[in-house]
Amino acid sequence: MLLEKAIDEFVQHLKSKERSAMTVRGYRMMLMDFKRYIEKELNGQVYLDEITLTHLEGYLDYRKQQGDQPVSRNRALYIFRSFFSYLDKRDLVDKDISQKLEPISLQQKERTYLLPEEVETLLAAIDHAIIKVAATTLAYTGLRVNELCNLTLTDVNFDTECIQVRHGKGNKDRTVPMNPKLKAILITYLKTIRPTTSSEKFFATKKTGALSDQSINRYLKLTTKQLGWTKHVTAHILRHSFASTLVRNNAPLPAVQNLLGHSDLRVTSRYIHQDLGQLQAAVNLM
Repeated sequence: MLLEKAIDEFVQHLKSKERSAMTVRGYRMMLMDFKRYIEKELNGQVYLDEITLTHLEGYLDYRKQQGDQPVSRNRALYIFRSFFSYLDKRDLVDKDISQKLEPISLQQKERTYLLPEEVETLLAAIDHAIIKVAATTLAYTGLRVNELCNLTLTDVNFDTECIQVRHGKGNKDRTVPMNPKLKAILITYLKTIRPTTSSEKFFATKKTGALSDQSINRYLKLTTKQLGWTKHVTAHILRHSFASTLVRNNAPLPAVQNLLGHSDLRVTSRYIHQDLGQLQAAVNLM
């Protein structure tokens, strides 16, 4: 079977499994990039039985030369494993060569996050009304930026004081409570800030009827620059800061895990930070 046909069938399989549109798009983009790479290597259309482990390793090395970070190359490796597992289970290949790929080691770095007072300073400085509210929502709920951009008017329920996240990462739904402060901000947003539009998106501009993650991150970058900060602040940093604040206030990790929509508690544990004062207090307990 041609590689291109196999990719198309795999993409349809992902859709049938109700994987999120973002996941399907990401898998397809990476596999089509690999297709272009190997067709150039073999000088023409490629059949599945022509692909070797050397080709997969060569592609990962090519991504490294293009400047991809280890986390991006590990994602490509994971996609290879998912793709070839699919092919192997359907007897479209003799064996799953992707299992012999060596994972790329990741250097664990201390992640950037903002303290509550820094979050408030940042939010107050944003000079775009819609993005200020969107960033505030990210900071008070820990939503992923794509989850926030996909919220509809019916997903925000002021009676139950909850936000319904639909088709989050892993295509999972979850419910996130809103605190009274955020509830008041969102009600004011709907009454006085949100433009008149036929769009069902909760966060919408007059021009597009939606709000993009690029716009949010662009304004966060601009605002941090205006504040003279050296920290690189993105929408994901606001999510990280939300989780870190909960942990610092002794929220149970399983509760934080549910709020963030993590499937593995080990992922949530990355949001634990201890400053020097907390470490000194711990030592003083001895």
